[in-house]
Amino acid sequence: MGFRKKNKSPPVLSHEFVIQNHADMVSCVAMIILLGLMFEVTAKFAIMFITVQYNVTQSLDTDVEDKPDPVNFYKYGAKDIATVFFYLLIAIILHALIQEYILDKINRRLHLSKTKHSKFNESGQLATFYLFSFIWGCSILTNEDFVMNPTFLWEGYPHIHMAFQVKFFYICQIAYWFHALPELYFQKVRKEDIPRQLYYIGLYIFHITGAYVLNLHRLGLVLLVPHYLVELLFHASRLFYFSDENKQKGFTLWALLFVITRLLTLTVSVLTFGFGLSRTDNQGFSLAEGNFNVLTVRMTCLSAICLTQAWMVWKFINFQLKKWREQSQIQASKKKTVSPKSRPSKKESRGGSVNGVMKPDDKTSPRARKSKAS
Repeated sequence: MGFRKKNKSPPVLSHEFVIQNHADMVSCVAMIILLGLMFEVTAKFAIMFITVQYNVTQSLDTDVEDKPDPVNFYKYGAKDIATVFFYLLIAIILHALIQEYILDKINRRLHLSKTKHSKFNESGQLATFYLFSFIWGCSILTNEDFVMNPTFLWEGYPHIHMAFQVKFFYICQIAYWFHALPELYFQKVRKEDIPRQLYYIGLYIFHITGAYVLNLHRLGLVLLVPHYLVELLFHASRLFYFSDENKQKGFTLWALLFVITRLLTLTVSVLTFGFGLSRTDNQGFSLAEGNFNVLTVRMTCLSAICLTQAWMVWKFINFQLKKWREQSQIQASKKKTVSPKSRPSKKESRGGSVNGVMKPDDKTSPRARKSKAS
């Protein structure tokens, strides 16, 4: 972090001091963890924060000289909490860098109001995250062949073994959404916006962590990637809208993809929980084996997804209605300004005379002056 000139130095450990220097303080904590790798005594603890834990080596049969090819897979466990914490710190540092060196410079040029300034910062941060996550998720789906074989979502469940990229993707996803909670304080989010942001942050944490713990990471990836594409398009469209209010074509494409993604999410979820997992041979509940393939868990997961999709559709309808009302009001105001009734007619412009004869109620008429003099 570069040194920044400040006009006033707030008291040490005050709220303003923590908000202004939170990135530097978090950087120090992350640096201490990294320095722990240099000493043998602390290395075994520091490595737990930095590297992905619970690796399992399996042998895959190959045709080359009949020798098995060892492949590393990963499981989840309690040590993942330490890894999530470290990458939470990294997310806070990256958040501050994007805010200071990109978004703040754009805000100075646009001269936005306080309300638009807060939404611009939110959309800028989320658009960057959605773009990175979408590209990363697409590469994982391509390498793992999730899209080409839909039955891969439930065949061989429980899927307790993950590739390195899959586990690291989930670690970063959970860390990012947990980092969004303290950012509400660091970014001085308005009280009116906090409940709305808490809703979607909580939903992301609940669904992503649930897919990770219940060994449904394949389904989670398939549902997250198209959802992130839709959210990326929405926040990118909002950024263009703040720069120029006439640029609203992105919202139309977003609305179309939003409906398609909601239908795709419900179809894949019903297919996985209602037909795929219910017909697999490995039925039962076992924490040791990571098996949660019972009717109660399946229906709970499906209900949670359906309720979330219904809530998103409700918010979508309200957003479209609000946008439609704003556009109708703008069009109505334009019609009033261009309306011919607001322009003076030729008859009225002739001093209040009609066919050369003065109106009786005209103040300039001789009769009105005579009555006033009398």
